[in-house]
Amino acid sequence: MLPTKRKKPKPADWSIASDGASETPLDGVGEPLAEGAEASFPVDAYPTSAVKRWLDIIGASLALGVLAPIWLMALILIKLDGLGPVILKQKRVGLGGRQFIFYKFRTMVNGAENGISDRIPKGDLTKLLLSPRERNPSVTRIGWVLRKTTMDELPQLLNVIKGDMSLVGPRPDMPEIVAHWPLHFHERHKVKPGMTGLAQVNGRSDITHDQKIRYDLEYVRHHPITRDLVILLKTVVLVLSTKGAR
Repeated sequence: MLPTKRKKPKPADWSIASDGASETPLDGVGEPLAEGAEASFPVDAYPTSAVKRWLDIIGASLALGVLAPIWLMALILIKLDGLGPVILKQKRVGLGGRQFIFYKFRTMVNGAENGISDRIPKGDLTKLLLSPRERNPSVTRIGWVLRKTTMDELPQLLNVIKGDMSLVGPRPDMPEIVAHWPLHFHERHKVKPGMTGLAQVNGRSDITHDQKIRYDLEYVRHHPITRDLVILLKTVVLVLSTKGAR
């Protein structure tokens, strides 16, 4: 049964409800957040339509069939480009904070993909970008091409079919990164993570951690099927432009 139609919520108030006591919001390492980046009250999640799961299965299955030649070519080129596994298996945090095995094509020299020190959210989250703009020297030649074209994410179609992820939703992060999040960031785990999301079509790697979470929580609050379809269409345009990919 489809959920009853709900009125789109108003933009969230990002201040903390207080009983009069002075409280300074902190980031993941205990430092005060900059003005405008205060923690939020719990998010009221929008009911997810049952149609979304069917859209995921049909969409992911069709994409696997259409993109099979690119998948095969990527497998061969990665294998020829250096030692190491072709498809990486990493732990990511999904719905309800549960961990699952996340798939992606290897784009870095063997073993370097686990180096995440430059992605840990520290300090002023309103200024820290999701990903450094400089090219990581550990990225291989074919890996750079895969990242710029977003083809490194293709194996996540398997995650979608398995039910760990959705086509649209907040991008899942590694447990080591989630451990550094301020408390309100975890509200994004009230929906399944996705291959693309509201944050990805509004800046991708060129936005800050704070902006990403604002977009993710806005999606949690309101995600009808129509919004998913719009995000998917915008993602196609974004992938073709390669903007923000690295």
